[in-house]
Amino acid sequence: MTTHPRSPEGLRAVLFDSGGVLMRPIGGRWNPRADFEQTVLAHAPSITPEQFAAAIVEGDRFFDTSSSTPDYDEYHRVMLRALGVAPTSRLLADLRREVPPATILETYPEVVETLEELNRRGVRMAVVSDAWPDLPDLHAALGIGHFFEAYAISAELGCDKPDPRMYHHASSALGLAPAQCLFVDDVPSLVAAAIALGYQGRAVCRDSDSAPSDMPSIASVSELPALF
Repeated sequence: MTTHPRSPEGLRAVLFDSGGVLMRPIGGRWNPRADFEQTVLAHAPSITPEQFAAAIVEGDRFFDTSSSTPDYDEYHRVMLRALGVAPTSRLLADLRREVPPATILETYPEVVETLEELNRRGVRMAVVSDAWPDLPDLHAALGIGHFFEAYAISAELGCDKPDPRMYHHASSALGLAPAQCLFVDDVPSLVAAAIALGYQGRAVCRDSDSAPSDMPSIASVSELPALF
């Protein structure tokens, strides 16, 4: 069940994770992008669904062994090599071509209203995310980018959460101490890491059965304004 401890004192900001907290992929898959198969098939039409599935597993392994979010082209090269498809400059460009973010991503239903209410209450906001550098542009296209004063992005900082540099980059950019910031993530272990560094924390557990018993959690970001 969602836990509701006493509201933290002295809070002035929220540091949001992005994927799984603010937005989600249409169709349910973050990586590769939803149009990956269609784009590759335009260059190599004989690739089978089974081959794509195996290549995506290779891409996942590449992610898991990278110390930070890898270069987008290199990630695609790993999967293309697994498919036996030449990673030509044209194909790589096609795989990263700009598409309207709203065709592949959406915010959770409660997010915009929640961010508006936090903004109305004078709460400062930043993002701490294992993501590629285009994350601010994606947020802007989804209508939420203007709420955030700072971004800590793994592909730019060269490290992933729970590296302390990720959290400290965001709070320092806001000019605030860790204790003045509430970190919100859908991965409880990353919230625990933030709490260990002196931040306040809430784990987003939309499935009440997955809520951890050893840390504060919320079922929706709509619960955040009540803390300020």
